Amino acid sequence: MQLAQLNLADAIADMESPIMAGFINATDRINELAAQSDGYIWSLIDRPEEERENRIEVFSKESVLVNMTVWKNRESLFEFVYSSDHKDIMIRKKEWFQKMPKIHMVLWYVPDGHQPTISEGKERLEYLRLHGETPYAFSFKSKFTPEDTK
Repeated sequence: MQLAQLNLADAIADMESPIMAGFINATDRINELAAQSDGYIWSLIDRPEEERENRIEVFSKESVLVNMTVWKNRESLFEFVYSSDHKDIMIRKKEWFQKMPKIHMVLWYVPDGHQPTISEGKERLEYLRLHGETPYAFSFKSKFTPEDTK
């Protein structure tokens, strides 16, 4: 089993706005950093355009950005998010994104090689919002393992 994650961000301006330039300019570098990180397996950006769901159709809001990746384990994702240069993006997120009124990140285990869809991630996120942390859908606060999902 591998660890999937979905997180959402609600942009404060259109992507072409000068307000978003710092974020847009860092995106390729951070995506490349993720791809080269220990434990990285897959990202939504690796899916061919014709196979992608439309994030706007799934979340009904054009300003909502979707990030979804698959990692070897919780530790490798945590290391990337909080100990790599990605942390600089986290520090500056208030410059580009609105505060989300609800939980906006979810983790769950997937079979090796599975590439989740945006709809699948949305289902897990909604489950987490409704039921709290379980092995089916959880956050970094929980330390569920693949064995917990059986």
